[in-house]
Amino acid sequence: MSIHPTAVIDRTAEIDPSATIGPYAFIDGPVRIGPRSRIGAHTVVSGHTTMGADNDIGSFCSIGAPPQDIHYKGEPTELIIGDGNQIREYVSIHRATVKAGGKTLIGHRNMIMAYCHIAHDCHIADQVIMANVATLAGHVEIGSHANLGGLVAVQQFCRIGDYAFIGGMSGIGLDVPPYVIMEGTRNQMRISGINKIGLRRAGMDRETIKKLEEAFKILFRSPHLLLKDSLALLQEEMADCVEVQLMVDFFHTSKRGVVKRTLDD
Repeated sequence: MSIHPTAVIDRTAEIDPSATIGPYAFIDGPVRIGPRSRIGAHTVVSGHTTMGADNDIGSFCSIGAPPQDIHYKGEPTELIIGDGNQIREYVSIHRATVKAGGKTLIGHRNMIMAYCHIAHDCHIADQVIMANVATLAGHVEIGSHANLGGLVAVQQFCRIGDYAFIGGMSGIGLDVPPYVIMEGTRNQMRISGINKIGLRRAGMDRETIKKLEEAFKILFRSPHLLLKDSLALLQEEMADCVEVQLMVDFFHTSKRGVVKRTLDD
């Protein structure tokens, strides 16, 4: 184990022998840090925080601090971080409240860039990119391979679907469906199309991307169809495409409502 002599480690913490703890780091409480994970200088990891293997935490981060919720009364809620995440300098990630399972969850192989904030009860899937100063309010869900540009702000309880791409400085007040490109302020959220470049880079085949483009036209560019009729049509005509059906299910399960405006509106 490599622990800098200036680091302060709580006696209840469990740190894998292969982990590295940098100068002036503070491990406060029943923290668990997995194999080969690295904690940068001046970073605080606190509370019931569990971290998997091969995570790289930058300097001056606050990981596992109590939620910024006026109803929180010190309950032993958790922050659980998976494997292979890059969490850069000055990032803050808060543990959960008791309102939604008591766990803030970060998946695997995510890139969380400098000054990002992930609030209580958020669920981040795998291979998500959050560019500098992207901010999530409480209870936000981010799907796998989603990409949030710099200074994006997401309102509480919103969902962003798999492979969605959010342009920088956007404000998110509604659910953003999977596979799309979106940008704009909360009152001017606009979807421009399917995230074809991101899907190709992720290895999705051309036929599936083509079907998603067809589904996009039916959902967003068929003014003669009501939303419920568009969804029913996709369920019937593209039942064999898993990705299209995931998009349909996203609409059916939305509680806040889904962004429907496009750049053409």
